[in-house]
Amino acid sequence: MDVTGALASSAMPTPTPTQVQIFGLENDQATRAALRFFKERRVPISFVDLRRRAIAPGELRRFVERLGAPALLDETAKAYRDAGLGYLRMADAEIVERLLADRRLLRLPLIRHGNDVTSGRAEATWAAWVKPPTGP
Repeated sequence: MDVTGALASSAMPTPTPTQVQIFGLENDQATRAALRFFKERRVPISFVDLRRRAIAPGELRRFVERLGAPALLDETAKAYRDAGLGYLRMADAEIVERLLADRRLLRLPLIRHGNDVTSGRAEATWAAWVKPPTGP
């Protein structure tokens, strides 16, 4: 019996990093920071440029269910100020409608890692996602 063969077959497979899905704009500083963060850690990325393809309502709903609609609304965006949204009280459904109609209102990047999601720059959360598991 070959000793190296026995060792190779009993060795634990190396876990592959889980892919992250990033929704953002190529020219957005926070989106570029997120892309750089995951690329530096060699995490597979699926990037959706919202300028080319709008976020699907079902995908946006996933973020709303976990974070709440107000967390996805970028209150510092020029589009937010220009629309006068700071003076309105909106229900979650109305916020979602506005987010689907105008992607400039989204707090970018929106990132999904399995069932976990973030909105905006959340490097501490991203670091926890890619942190290697500790031993027993």
